[in-house]
Amino acid sequence: MTMQGALQVDLPGGELSTAKMPGHWLLARLGKRVLRPGGLAMTMAMLRNIRITPQDDVVELAPGLGSTARLILAASPRSYVGIERDPDASAWSKRQLPRANNVWVVTGKADDTGLLDGCASIVVGEAMLTMNPTEHKRRIVEEAYRLLRPGGRYAIHELCVPDTITTAEHQALMRDLSSAIHVGARPLRIREWCALLKQAGFEIAAMEKAPMDLLRPKRLIEDEGALGALRIARNILLDPAARRRVFAMRAVFERHRQHLSAIHIVAVKRTPVTGPQLKMTEKETCDVLS
Repeated sequence: MTMQGALQVDLPGGELSTAKMPGHWLLARLGKRVLRPGGLAMTMAMLRNIRITPQDDVVELAPGLGSTARLILAASPRSYVGIERDPDASAWSKRQLPRANNVWVVTGKADDTGLLDGCASIVVGEAMLTMNPTEHKRRIVEEAYRLLRPGGRYAIHELCVPDTITTAEHQALMRDLSSAIHVGARPLRIREWCALLKQAGFEIAAMEKAPMDLLRPKRLIEDEGALGALRIARNILLDPAARRRVFAMRAVFERHRQHLSAIHIVAVKRTPVTGPQLKMTEKETCDVLS
């Protein structure tokens, strides 16, 4: 049985062959809905740290399939706008979210959203900066800063590598990742993620790091539930081409497990900084939002 015969065909990337499809859309077509490197637990921790209230206006960059958007809307913000570059993903997200006059998903670029200065109190972006080259990372972070009002919070959830990784190890990891997932992957060192945010004018408020266990059975069950994990396993077994791709991705994740992690950082647009400061170390959890 082919993937097209077994699964929904209206997901993003449907026009591509299994061999050429970006890894995240391949996993989505196999039934995976949580596509964030730190899993659902890290997304939930990130949302707890930004503390969405009914007074917040939220912009999400690259909402993908809308999994995080649904969690954001459960907190009843005043407004939500998703900016999604991929037209198919944008259309998918729209179908997943409630039809309301304060909820929008639009097709656009994360580094040039077209939204007004200071329109948001919270900006969220997950698993998207890693896939952009250095200059695009900088422009996206600067766009998030422009969108936020003073005191606004910017939350990211990305792949990271330890500060101690050598240049050769870092380059090998990026090369292997990009080859396996068919998307350029450029995870930064922890200090580099923090520097990127600080250079745009942000102050670091909270950080948490976790293993990158995206394709490990325990994480699959935690993220998708037992039935969801079984459904994904069944779809993988039914499609030999998909199975080869998934096994290749998992092999890369395991090969670089020592150096590959997930991280979320919450940064605040405010001057001068008040409250406790976060020392940039590889502490497992640093929740110091004031």
